[in-house]
Amino acid sequence: MISKEDAELLKQLSAEEGLKFISSKISEGIVFSTSLGQEDQVITDMIFKNHLPVKVLTLDTGRLFYEHYELLSQNNSRYKTKTEVYFPESSDVEQYVNEKGINAFYHSIENRKECCFIRKVKPLNRALENAKIWITGLRSEQSENRENMPVIEWDEDRKLYKYNPLIHWNYQNVLDYLKENKVQELSLHKKGFISVGCQPCTRAIEEGENPRAGRWWWESSQKECGLHSH
Repeated sequence: MISKEDAELLKQLSAEEGLKFISSKISEGIVFSTSLGQEDQVITDMIFKNHLPVKVLTLDTGRLFYEHYELLSQNNSRYKTKTEVYFPESSDVEQYVNEKGINAFYHSIENRKECCFIRKVKPLNRALENAKIWITGLRSEQSENRENMPVIEWDEDRKLYKYNPLIHWNYQNVLDYLKENKVQELSLHKKGFISVGCQPCTRAIEEGENPRAGRWWWESSQKECGLHSH
């Protein structure tokens, strides 16, 4: 489906050109998962303004900021479409909370990863069933775990291609696109929240800190929830 020649071409194309190219080769089975962050707002804008045949979805973990819902509503209004929302299984959440506590993720990395698995990974896996290409908003400078990720790669666990059109963008590239195209974004970004996840697991960062420093700030880890472990 994606040949070596296609993969090499994608390295040369801009993000918007790459999204158009992927969409021209595959008419269905392309999925974009948005967390409503700045990078994902860039890709959302590229997809919807070009009317690309891409399924756009987001995960509602049940612990998001109010601002996430506000932006989701604004997106649906601006692009005259509806982003599909996936939720965790209620039985999984109930068991976790009743056995370990509502905020058990603060107590250990294992508890935190289990919470992320229930609220993010499992719903995403369900959303990606039968998908052929998964588009993400990852950038290499976001964390050490993402430094060597390619533009496109085969995800053996999920049996699909993972396309990262912004992988070589820097943060200024993202800001420039948002400004030039008047793309709406989370109001939290202006308050120091750069990488925004669930409300109890995200804090604003200090000047000079890594953008992911505000995620799970109480632990020393790769700052990943399991969606993009590499």
